[in-house]
Amino acid sequence: MKYLDEYRDRQLANEYASAIAAITTRPWTLMEICGGQTHSIVKHGIDRLIPREITLIHGPGCPVCVTPIYLIDQAISIATQPNVTLCSFGDMLRVPGSSHDLLRAKASGADVRMVYSPLDAVKLAQQDATRQVVFFAVGFETTAPITALAIAQAAQLGLDNFSIVCAHVLVPPAMEAILSNPEHTMQGFLAAGHVCTIMGYGEYEAIAQQYQVPIVVTGFEPIDILQGIYLCVQQLESGKAEVENQYSRSVKKEGNPQAIAMLQEIFEPTARQWRGLEIIPDSGLKLKEKYVKFDAQQRFPVTSFASPSQESALCISGLILQGIRKPHECPSFGTACNPDHPLGAPMVSSEGACAAYYQHSAF
Repeated sequence: MKYLDEYRDRQLANEYASAIAAITTRPWTLMEICGGQTHSIVKHGIDRLIPREITLIHGPGCPVCVTPIYLIDQAISIATQPNVTLCSFGDMLRVPGSSHDLLRAKASGADVRMVYSPLDAVKLAQQDATRQVVFFAVGFETTAPITALAIAQAAQLGLDNFSIVCAHVLVPPAMEAILSNPEHTMQGFLAAGHVCTIMGYGEYEAIAQQYQVPIVVTGFEPIDILQGIYLCVQQLESGKAEVENQYSRSVKKEGNPQAIAMLQEIFEPTARQWRGLEIIPDSGLKLKEKYVKFDAQQRFPVTSFASPSQESALCISGLILQGIRKPHECPSFGTACNPDHPLGAPMVSSEGACAAYYQHSAF
């Protein structure tokens, strides 16, 4: 049965590739805005299956990858202070800061722990009131609601030893920042299905209209992506610039009202620096005044907004995250930079474009 399913998938993929070729009359450049989509494209060879006239470029679709160095340095600084337990998702542990990463801080004696949910960090704070438990909150709108829930839970429990380093970022402002760059080459977007599952896709309509680019909300399976490409090219060929929802089995226009309400209760938008994209207005989340006591950056003596931390001179991750260059075009790719010795976040994260190219030898 599995073999038959795989055969049918291959057959359907070939049919979609043929359908895309049949409607393509000129070159088009599309950007996927999700690291999960990037990995699926590279792993399954979708970029080689579709017509050569269509170029797929990889955007800033990995929240770990776009987390700026100064926030990683702040998390490391907090982790090394007395009586602190710093909790993080696993991908963040090996992302380089300006001098080292959280895993090296752990090896040097800091209490750094990998967790699967911020609620795990709340539980740790409940279990030991003598330690300050800090959660490094990284992610797009997909994971921000569970962080908001953790804050709400900590407030309800009256915990004074729980806080977060907030690195949550929002996708639509980043898309606008890319489109505002006069050097951009994008003519259409494949929007991130999981983000839209939470937030819906109503806010993308203004972007599509203002910049005259089609935006297709797309899932992560190979067939999803091929169908998303087909819908996007179909719009481009007919001169349309609308929002379409390929991922209708999971995404509704209004999103998840309960998750959105939780976000609006705990957070408010703020300017945020993105690795490779600099500071983007209203592209990050910060705690509202009512919950500011859970802000680790105020609780501990660390730099409040930015620092002169710089990327490695050998790393072009900023250009890769903007879709200007592809991973294999970096002189350090696979040599000075590899999964065992990463120079930049895209080689570390499970959603990073460099990791996808390295893992699947897509060059």
